[in-house]
Amino acid sequence: MCDTQGDDVRPPLDDDAALARAAAMGDRDAFAGLVERHGPSLYRYAHRLLRDPGRTDDCVQETFLAAWRALPRFRGDASVRTWLFTICRHEVYARSRDGGAHEVDLDTVRDRIQDLRADPARAGVEAALRDALDLALGVLPPRQRSAWLLREVEGLSYDEIAEVLGTTAAAVRGLLERARTALATALEGWQ
Repeated sequence: MCDTQGDDVRPPLDDDAALARAAAMGDRDAFAGLVERHGPSLYRYAHRLLRDPGRTDDCVQETFLAAWRALPRFRGDASVRTWLFTICRHEVYARSRDGGAHEVDLDTVRDRIQDLRADPARAGVEAALRDALDLALGVLPPRQRSAWLLREVEGLSYDEIAEVLGTTAAAVRGLLERARTALATALEGWQ
């Protein structure tokens, strides 16, 4: 797709909005650029919520399929990244309602965290802490867990998280404060 002067007429790979516009016009390479750029983040987010690689793969695939279908209607009111996370959140919640996400008992989590602290050498301290964090995240309500993951793992701003969750930045602050308090309580032995 280069003209005779050698100038590239393709959208720059670092411009999500340009890639989205090109993909909306049917440019599969532009859409592949969006998938390559945002797929790993969406996978991390969905996997931390669903905790099942197969369901996570399906969720991310359905996210991109829904995005491909919706791109011609994408107005750009939010960033492409925020828009994709919003679609992914809907896919995750749909799978959670279908019985994919399981509630975890807080006492079970505390006992398991105690076990991990008692023998952290089994897989290394960092791996044990990561396991403890995953367990602690499991007891958070879904919206708190989503807000925490989007902020602490994916680095979204409060406004972007509010867009993804369909709420306000003030509500996001509350969700994050409650999530951080619950995680600090669950992980207090690791401090």
